[in-house]
Amino acid sequence: QVQLVESGGGLVQAGGSLTLSCVASGRTFSDYSMGWFRQAPGREREFTAGITRGGGPTFYSSYADSVKGRFTISRDNAKKTVTLQLNSLKPEDTAVYYCAAAMSTRIHSTLWNYDYWGQGTQVTVSS
Repeated sequence: QVQLVESGGGLVQAGGSLTLSCVASGRTFSDYSMGWFRQAPGREREFTAGITRGGGPTFYSSYADSVKGRFTISRDNAKKTVTLQLNSLKPEDTAVYYCAAAMSTRIHSTLWNYDYWGQGTQVTVSS
């Protein structure tokens, strides 16, 4: 079992920044690739960013086109934390953001590949 707890959401003006954190507990964090997803009201949960589990000095990341160049995902396996830095925020980034863990060497953009989910943190961007 892996427990995931997100934090860092809030209300920010357009153009602002937020840092979301996800802390894991339970099984070996470095066994899991990690993803951030978001779900806006009335819309399906969508892939936002993902990062490989590591095992060497390099992590690989992937981003949805809508956030590429504005969001950055990173992880610290020693601290069992994955972070999503949100810059140049837009009103359309408003959503509940979820972190998720997949027992995999790859980054997955589909929900059903993930084994564990956090409860989510709300990000609201005002215009």
